[in-house]
Amino acid sequence: MKNKLLLHSCCAPCSIYVIKQLMSDWDLTVYFYDPNIHPRQEYNQRRDEMKAYCEKLKVNFIEGPYDTKNWLEKTKGLEQEPEKGKRCDVCFDIRLGETAKYAKLNNYQAFATVLSISPHKDAKKISSIGQKLSQIFSVDFLDKDWKKNEGFKIACALSKQENFYRQNYCGCMYSKRDSLK
Repeated sequence: MKNKLLLHSCCAPCSIYVIKQLMSDWDLTVYFYDPNIHPRQEYNQRRDEMKAYCEKLKVNFIEGPYDTKNWLEKTKGLEQEPEKGKRCDVCFDIRLGETAKYAKLNNYQAFATVLSISPHKDAKKISSIGQKLSQIFSVDFLDKDWKKNEGFKIACALSKQENFYRQNYCGCMYSKRDSLK
């Protein structure tokens, strides 16, 4: 019997490679928890595509709450932070914290995230946050920098084969604003 892993996902393009790497070794569940994604239409599009891909692979899919009010409160004052700045650290902490909490409450042996596949994300910060949360919730963190060994490039190619929608910003209203500059 395989150990249970809860994989935090933000979108199908970032998840496709990671899921393929993990599904043979773990009893995998994809956890879509992304209160940062704005507007709601964008959130729905990413969620629906991720859910459909999980159904295709017969991988469990769970959607967390879309609690934008909490996300906005916790990132207040960080609106002008750049990508990879303090706002992103808070955002990672919110999303991975909820993932670790869900993993603990539902008897998963480990949790992980696809966020480190992006060249726009600081994998060391993600690792540090994941390790901290692992200690707090007493659940293992599968610490991987998925962009290594051409992971991002492979994910892009796989996404293209699946004809996934690829957004041009991370997800929050501030990253969208900055992508338009």
